[in-house]
Amino acid sequence: MSHRALIDTFHNQLLQALTGSLKLGGLVHSIRSRLKDPEHLRDKLKRKWQKKIESAEEFDITGHNLLVRVNDLVGIRILHLYTRQIQDIDAAVREILDENQYKLLEGPSARTWDDESRAFFEKCKIQTQQSPSLYTSVHYVVESASRTKVTAEIQVRTLMEEVWGEVDHQLNYPHQTNSLACREQLKVLARITSGATRLVDSIFSTHADHVDQQKAAAAKKKLISRK
Repeated sequence: MSHRALIDTFHNQLLQALTGSLKLGGLVHSIRSRLKDPEHLRDKLKRKWQKKIESAEEFDITGHNLLVRVNDLVGIRILHLYTRQIQDIDAAVREILDENQYKLLEGPSARTWDDESRAFFEKCKIQTQQSPSLYTSVHYVVESASRTKVTAEIQVRTLMEEVWGEVDHQLNYPHQTNSLACREQLKVLARITSGATRLVDSIFSTHADHVDQQKAAAAKKKLISRK
């Protein structure tokens, strides 16, 4: 790629902005990043071109608009523990983007297959998209502040969702597995990881309620001792 240095710079700057935030750091488990492999990019463009040919549409990705039309040349994944953290994470991410003058082109948008998760995201005012593949993640598309624009994709998901995503990626990227058994097992894994995420949500919700009860009891005891 002729613009590799520009892509590298944006990747490093965006990653530093995210990892350097104390507010975001206090909410997340870890942050991972990668640059798209040139062979994977070539394969992706080939598949997009083939789809356009089959639908008799014009293939409009060129060397001039590649950096903004292909949004995952730079990919960053923010991993956290439980679902309800997304509200504070979203606020922190938006604050970081604004501070560094990165334009938010798309999102946040939650890709989910689960009705309960969809209702939660919509309650958080995060748009949702149906995910037939059972993939779950919140996506942002961000534009660089440089004169020559580059875009990046930020994905936010729980550690449980990351487990499913990593297994699916190994089997279905860049080409889907032709094993029916593996495809069915991935559906089962999606449901198991979703259930595990709900359990983690419940654990933290129960803990928060327990802490509140302890504080209330301590405050009541202190009030009584003053009388």
